Amino acid sequence: MMSLRRKSFTSRVENVEANSEMSVLDLPELALECILEKLPPEGLCSMVSVCSSLREKCTSDYLWERHMKEKWGRVIGLAAYREWQWHIASRNDSSFFNQAKQRGLVTYLSQFWPISLVRSNSSCSFKKKHSLPVDSIMSWYLALESGKFWFPAQVYNRENGHVGFMLSCYDAELSYDPRTDTFQARYPPHGRREIAIETGVTWDRLRAPPLDTSPHDLYISDCLTELCPDDHIEIQWRRNKEFPYGWWYGVVGHSETCDGNEYYCRCHDSDTVVLEFNQYTPGSRWRTTNIDRKDHREEGNEADGFYGGIRKLQSNEEISTWRHMWPSDVLE
Repeated sequence: MMSLRRKSFTSRVENVEANSEMSVLDLPELALECILEKLPPEGLCSMVSVCSSLREKCTSDYLWERHMKEKWGRVIGLAAYREWQWHIASRNDSSFFNQAKQRGLVTYLSQFWPISLVRSNSSCSFKKKHSLPVDSIMSWYLALESGKFWFPAQVYNRENGHVGFMLSCYDAELSYDPRTDTFQARYPPHGRREIAIETGVTWDRLRAPPLDTSPHDLYISDCLTELCPDDHIEIQWRRNKEFPYGWWYGVVGHSETCDGNEYYCRCHDSDTVVLEFNQYTPGSRWRTTNIDRKDHREEGNEADGFYGGIRKLQSNEEISTWRHMWPSDVLE
């Protein structure tokens, strides 16, 4: 009788101990959110395969907004967002999302994250009803990471720093290569020239377009009246009317009749604004150009190219980026 009571008591203790084990889902909601917020993208993807409850939490836009901003915020702009919206609306995304559905989300993710971080097995495979929403931020992030989604951005010193493009920034379509952490750039054709493709483009040579303006449209300048010597600017320039515009870095200079003395300089009152491109040697035809402050439109010719709209650089970060791109040798 005593032996039976001891066994019954021991059994009850073991049941209590078994039931007292906590799951991460037993944590208070705020504590769980704090943990998930600290996980990197690959950690969130791993948690997706645990259970439906964690999957719902780990695929939420709230958690992925920060990761998108931290990694992609500097190169993703309005044009890229529109391209993504068109991409998911057109349903031409089967190469990414349908593949993920057929093979299982976790298995698919292992293509571009270490398999040790993204384990899948028959017990955690996802059925079609659990497929990732294509309009989620996580979907966009993974599409960018996979390199299957081409997005518009701008590239400094295009075509591996070709001398003809030094200190310029041109529009291109970009695709990420997760193996090398670099990009492939595809520049649009113009004139008789075919599409130019550049590989190995690094992060520091990319930016989101600062203006929502097509490279084929003239930007209407809104800063001409306030331009003064030593202001840093970008100006549209294209070789001929068939070419798209690129943005070129320069500074506002002094007129020929001004000695640069800050106490006597009246260049800011002149109807003519002198622009200097100091990457070129003095005497070069590319060194300076003049524009009309009051009535500036596209100006130029087939020999020297055409100068378009101007934007004044307001932030030290933008100016510093251009300085970082400065060529090691003076250009002719």
